[in-house]
Amino acid sequence: MSKDIYVVVEQRDGVIAKVGRELIGEATKLAADLGQKVYAVLIGDAVRDKAQSLIEYGADGVVCVQDPILKEYVTEPYAKALTAVIRDRDPEIVLYGATSIGRDLAPRVASRIHTGLTADCTKLDIDPESKLLLMTRPAFGGNIMATILCKVYRPQMATVRPGVMKQLERDASRKGEIEEFKVAFEPSDMNVVIREVIKEEHKKTDITEAKILVSGGRGIGTPDYFNTLRELADVLGGEVSSSRANVDAGWIEKDRQVGQTGKTVRPSLYLACGISGAIQHVAGMEGAECVIAINKNDTAPIFDVSDLGIVGDVKVIVPKLIEAAKKYKAANA
Repeated sequence: MSKDIYVVVEQRDGVIAKVGRELIGEATKLAADLGQKVYAVLIGDAVRDKAQSLIEYGADGVVCVQDPILKEYVTEPYAKALTAVIRDRDPEIVLYGATSIGRDLAPRVASRIHTGLTADCTKLDIDPESKLLLMTRPAFGGNIMATILCKVYRPQMATVRPGVMKQLERDASRKGEIEEFKVAFEPSDMNVVIREVIKEEHKKTDITEAKILVSGGRGIGTPDYFNTLRELADVLGGEVSSSRANVDAGWIEKDRQVGQTGKTVRPSLYLACGISGAIQHVAGMEGAECVIAINKNDTAPIFDVSDLGIVGDVKVIVPKLIEAAKKYKAANA
C-alpha cells in the first residue's frame, strides 16, 4: 500500500538547492494531515554527508543513491535511480522542484511508473475527506487556477515552483534514518557523453533569493526607466524585478518576472513601482514581509495588499527615494 511523502532534493556540486528544503517543509504539513512520514531522496556522487542537513530541515529520513555515474546530472541514469527508489518504496506522494532538472526528470519518471504529474504547482493541500493531494497550478496563461487530483494512480506527483513554499527553521537536534540505496547501473545507462562542463558565472542574484526587490510595472512608461529602478535597488542592496507586461514587451529578461507565470518571491521588502496589482502578479509576491506600492491611481488593486501605499508618479517619487536612501547611508556610514 502506498505510504509516505518523498521529496526529490536537487544538488549541484554537492550544494543542496533551496527548493528541496522548501519542499521538505511543505511535505511535513501534508504528512501531518495524512499521518505519514517525509523522506528526502538525494541522488549524486558522494553526497551522503549532505543527508543530515535534510533531516535537520524536517525530513524523517533520507534515501541516498550514490554512484560516480551520477556526478553530473544526466537524464537517463537519474531517471533510472529515482524510478528504482519509487518502485521499491511505493510512496503516496513524490514532490520535485520545478527547476530545469525537475522539469526534465519528473515527466520521464512519471511515464516509467505510469502515473500522473502536475507541473508548476503553486499550492498543495490534502483533501480532508478523500485524503487525496490537491495540486493547484495556473492555467490558461495564468488567468485561472486549476486544482488537479490523481485519483487512481500512485504516487501522486507534482513539481513545485521555487520560492512558493517556506522552509522550516533548522533544528540541529533532529535525528533520522540515513539509508544508502543501491542501483545496478550499467555503462549503457550513460547514453550521452559529457565532454566538458562550463559553468556560467551569474552576476545577478536570483530574485527568489533576494531580500529586497524593486519591481517595475507598466506604469514606469519606458524600458529605460529600469535603469532608475536598478539605481534604487543598488542603493537598498536589492534586485530589480518586473511584472509580466514589461517582460512580454521585451523590456527586461524573463528571469526577472514575478507572478503566476513567472517566479514566486518572498523578500523582506517588495517595492512595487507602477504595478496595478493584477491577481496573477499578486500571487507571486503576496508572501513578502513588507510591500510598498507606488501608483498614481489611488484605486489600484496593489494598494489592497500593500503595507504602505504612495499615491503619485513613479518618475517623481523614485528619484526622491534614491536621494533619501543615499543621504541615510552617508549619515550612517
